[in-house]
Amino acid sequence: MTRRWYTALGVNLLLGIPGVVPFWMLWYIASNWPLAELGLTRREPTENDGIMPALVLFGPVVLLYAVLWWMANRPLAARTALTARGFWLLSALATLLPTAALIANS
Repeated sequence: MTRRWYTALGVNLLLGIPGVVPFWMLWYIASNWPLAELGLTRREPTENDGIMPALVLFGPVVLLYAVLWWMANRPLAARTALTARGFWLLSALATLLPTAALIANS
C-alpha cells in the first residue's frame, strides 16, 4: 500500500520546526562571509574570529539535522506515488515552510 503525498508533507512540516535552528545557522554563515564579501549583506560588527569557529560550532548541528531529515524521508520516498523529483521538492519546500513563516512574521 502506498502512502499519500500528504504524509510526506506532514512529516516534513514537523521536521521544519526544529529545522529553523540549522537554517538560521546556515544563514548566519552565508551572510557574514560569502555574501558580505560580495557586498550583498553587511557583516556583524563583532564578528572578527573568522569563519572557522562558526563552522566548527554550526557544522555538526547542520550535518546532524541533514542526516535525520534524509533518514526520515528515505522510507517515505519509496512508498509515495510521487516521482522522485516531485517528492524531494515537496519535502524540501515543506521543511522550509516554518522558517519562511518566521521570516514573514518578523
